[in-house]
Amino acid sequence: MHGTLEVLLCGAKGLENTDLVKNMDAYVVLCCRSQEQKSSVASGQGSEPEWNENFIFTISDSATNLVLKILDSDVGTADDFVGEATIPLEAVFQERSIPPAVYNVVKDEKYKGEIKLALTFKPEQHGSHGHQEEEMGGWKDSSADY
Repeated sequence: MHGTLEVLLCGAKGLENTDLVKNMDAYVVLCCRSQEQKSSVASGQGSEPEWNENFIFTISDSATNLVLKILDSDVGTADDFVGEATIPLEAVFQERSIPPAVYNVVKDEKYKGEIKLALTFKPEQHGSHGHQEEEMGGWKDSSADY
């Protein structure tokens, strides 16, 4: 089964502010197998950033998880890792869409806040199953002509 996974990244709450000088500028890296996408930077929004952005991944059902890594964008130094959330995809494959829900953000197995997102899975319409039936049907029709 192949299709598109649509991720609506809403926002996050209760994140640990890694920037001691000012409010952190959080952004999210979304990873699904080898595909990686990046949100915009929620500039100065600190520990409760909002994005409300859509991301689309082309996936097969062999993809089991969506991983979201939250980072703090720092000018001049390496971006700080705030935490990550791992979202199992099995439910969205079955339900087709999951309304906005909250997932725990963890770092070193410790709770570091929460991230909110919605998921939609749209399977590709032309599966191989349909083709087999057509071929069989066609074969039966042609054999009847003899």
